Parts: sequence; structure tokens; C-alpha cells
Amino acid sequence: MKLDGFGIFVKDMAIMIRFYRDVLGFEIKEDENTSNVYLEKDTTLFLLYRRTDFEKMTNRSFGYTDTINGHYEIALSVENYDAVDLKFKEVISKGAIPILEPTTEPWGQRTCYIADPEGNLIEIGSFTK
Repeated sequence: MKLDGFGIFVKDMAIMIRFYRDVLGFEIKEDENTSNVYLEKDTTLFLLYRRTDFEKMTNRSFGYTDTINGHYEIALSVENYDAVDLKFKEVISKGAIPILEPTTEPWGQRTCYIADPEGNLIEIGSFTK
């Protein structure tokens, strides 16, 4: 098997498309009024699935969190430590939820965490000073 991409199940498609496209720079690959929206970031396919449509398709209900989702993270890298700090300030100014301000970890990574409008965690980091 080959990893083709990954997806998240979203409550509000329009808000989530705007966040990933306009705040994080993902490229949208189709009309944004569909049930499933394909975006791409650095050749990785990223899918947004409308929760209600997926539940209807599978004929079952799923549990979702209404707070920060600590089940996984989406990891984005930038070129160096300074870029971590700059990108954190930029995305917060555009509406990202701050979770962890930029910090240099003992293992040598400068990292920070934000959340998207539905509480999914996103790491922005670099190992390059």
C-alpha cells in the first residue's frame, strides 16, 4: 500500500476550507461546495470530509470533540527557527488558535502549536537554526 493522503472530518466546510487555504496556504483542487474537498500541500493530498455526509454514507454516527482535539497533529515544517516564530505570529493574526508559543525543545527542534477553527492540532517546526 502507498500513502495517498489523509483527511479530517469537519463540521463547517466553508470555515475549514478558508482556514487551510487562506491561513496555511493549502491549494484547493476542486469546487468548495462539495461534500468532500481535496486540497494539496507540498504534493500531499489533504481531504476535508463533511461529517454529516460521511455519517450518511456509512449509515452510522461518530463521536467528535468540541474542544481541542488531542488525538493527532498535522505537522508542517519551515526553513529555520526564525521562520517558526514568524509563521506563528502570522497564522495567529489570521485566526489560528494559539496552543503553544514557539519554543526550542531539548531535542533541538524549534516548535509551536496552533489549532484550526474546529480544534485540530497543527505543529509548525524546524530543526535548522
